[in-house]
Amino acid sequence: MAAEYMKNIKRFRILVLGRANAGKTTILQRVCNSTDKPEIFDGNGNKIEDVVVQGTLTRGYHDIKHELVFKSNPGFVFHDTCGFEAGSAQQFDQMKNFVVDHAATTKVNERIHAIWFCIPMTDSHRTVTAAEWKFFNECHTGHVPVIVLLTKADALYLTAVRELLDGGLTIAEAKERAGGKQRELLEKWLAHIKIKLNESKFPPRGYVALQKMHQENTDCIVLMQSTANVMNEEYLQKLLISTQQSSVLLCIEYAVRK
Repeated sequence: MAAEYMKNIKRFRILVLGRANAGKTTILQRVCNSTDKPEIFDGNGNKIEDVVVQGTLTRGYHDIKHELVFKSNPGFVFHDTCGFEAGSAQQFDQMKNFVVDHAATTKVNERIHAIWFCIPMTDSHRTVTAAEWKFFNECHTGHVPVIVLLTKADALYLTAVRELLDGGLTIAEAKERAGGKQRELLEKWLAHIKIKLNESKFPPRGYVALQKMHQENTDCIVLMQSTANVMNEEYLQKLLISTQQSSVLLCIEYAVRK
């Protein structure tokens, strides 16, 4: 049964949620090894013209039903939303209905397989806001796992430098110790987010801190591994690992493991 089901799934589909300017598009570009913008298709598979797409991106508006596909790796299909902190109750309900519909639809090629929820470390002073709390307490994603991504973790470097300077170090000393302090801050905020969200009604299945996503040569091996590890179905694990282009070794590792 699983084998027949697997044959009918052509692409791995991910819903990407989070605030505006959380670095979502950059992450998708790294995942698909691309510097280009994605092509956008409507719910019926019709490509949306570039002029319309550019206007949509400029306004910061995204229709959650639209499919974002990169030419470099069409095996991934992404869905995006406008920033949660700007969302109305109506927009939240639309997102919630989309999750419910696409988590259990009988049309296997329209199902979402994972959800990435982005929390930017540029806002480390407000990591878990009312928007995050609302999602993890009111949005039951069923069998679809949610992974929290701590994005833009590099922003903690400047915070680390400032804290070290405030502690009496010279600029040279602060820069020398900033890397270790940055890791310490990241661990602290990750622990804080885990404690808060693990108390929610529908807590995430995993957490991943992402750094250097702005660099074109950055791989997404940890993100792929973390996503695969929380998948409930082995055949979806295999689909994800075979679709990703971050590491051939990752493909070999999962083939040997299974």
